[in-house]
Amino acid sequence: MAAAGGRLSRSASVSELVERARDGQARAVARLISLVEDESPQLRDVAAELAPYTGNAIVIGITGSPGVGKSTSTSALVRAYRAQGKRVGVLAVDPSSPFSGGALLGDRIRMQDHATDSGVFIRSMSSRGHLGGLSWASPQALRVLDGAGFDVVLIETVGVGQAEVEIASMADTTLVLLAPGMGDGIQAAKAGILEVADIFVVNKADRDGADNVVRDLRNMLGLGGRHSDAGAWRPSIVKTIAEKEQGVDDVIEAIAAHRDWMVSHGELERRHKARAAGEVVAIAMGTLREKMREMEGHASLSKLADSIVTGTSDPYVAADLLVAELASAD
Repeated sequence: MAAAGGRLSRSASVSELVERARDGQARAVARLISLVEDESPQLRDVAAELAPYTGNAIVIGITGSPGVGKSTSTSALVRAYRAQGKRVGVLAVDPSSPFSGGALLGDRIRMQDHATDSGVFIRSMSSRGHLGGLSWASPQALRVLDGAGFDVVLIETVGVGQAEVEIASMADTTLVLLAPGMGDGIQAAKAGILEVADIFVVNKADRDGADNVVRDLRNMLGLGGRHSDAGAWRPSIVKTIAEKEQGVDDVIEAIAAHRDWMVSHGELERRHKARAAGEVVAIAMGTLREKMREMEGHASLSKLADSIVTGTSDPYVAADLLVAELASAD
């Protein structure tokens, strides 16, 4: 229904955007993700419109140290999935602003081979200083691509800090890329990526030392960890030369095998629920932070601060009182 002046109402305009996105219109998908990144007031409408269509995409996380060939591997996977007739979305989380050029015109130039393919949508998102390597908006952007009907969503991280851990919480299957000659064996042990990897991809396998990386991985997998539990998934190790698109089909097969295992063991449902729970907590925390900011300079907060200074109370009691006041205000 049109609003006054012939303009579409907020809900109607969002509904139209979602319909266009599901029809494969890249501009509509891009606009929905922009609403996410801009923290638009329309996000509630967006989430409500997308909800009936979500939960179908295969979500694959791709991470690893800089220089292992993440973008090249992502591009090769896009091409392989497109050959199967699947719509593919890519979220490439970048340390710099997506509007400045940055990696989109640098490391990710290879992915622009798919720019004219209507079955591929690529979005470079800024991590905005988030040390985990994932943009705070990534879960909501993932929801947009899932709801828009993409069969596969690839999430490529900057591969720094705790990115490996964070991407595992978002992805159905996490690929950890390594390459010979980069000290990845030591880094794997230090970063704890053995605990989050579902599939190890040893890229640049035509280089000397690739077999050593595979051997080191097998040895470390034999040392224990969650993968050694009875009935647990044991990560596959696949060698690739992504630049030549060699071994990519083996990666696709490993992803399919992991998904089959997750479905048969109830792990896929568990991961989906955990992802949804994390999303709910993140939104709730954002709401609470906003309410806390509104309390700054408020008389009640000043009174609580005075009680701490005078020694008649302590910070924990004051915090409990503040939380109680926030709750009662609702």
